[in-house]
Amino acid sequence: MATLGQSKENRCFPRVDFHSQIRYQLRGKPDFDNVLSNDISCGGLRFTSDRFIPTSTVVMLEVNVLNRVLRPVGKVAWSTPLAHSDRNQTGVEFMEFNKLERNYLRDFVNMQLG
Repeated sequence: MATLGQSKENRCFPRVDFHSQIRYQLRGKPDFDNVLSNDISCGGLRFTSDRFIPTSTVVMLEVNVLNRVLRPVGKVAWSTPLAHSDRNQTGVEFMEFNKLERNYLRDFVNMQLG
């Protein structure tokens, strides 16, 4: 069942606009899909895709941030169909993240926030 994304007031991490191609793979599946991200924070990201991914699905991500590929593992926190479209928005919470990569992302987000 689709749920609405978290409101800004419920977020633990500030998000910044981040429109970039990312790759993701559902855990246990052989193929990667390419999608366009919408925003990112130190705690997760949001992307738009043609696929509905149920909540709690584990995804392996490849996120290119300033020419460095970060590879966090995340869990779908929410997924909702876009109105008047066959596309879906999906929010992924980072669950496993290399400490150096997480710090790199934190520095990127802080730089974007000014």
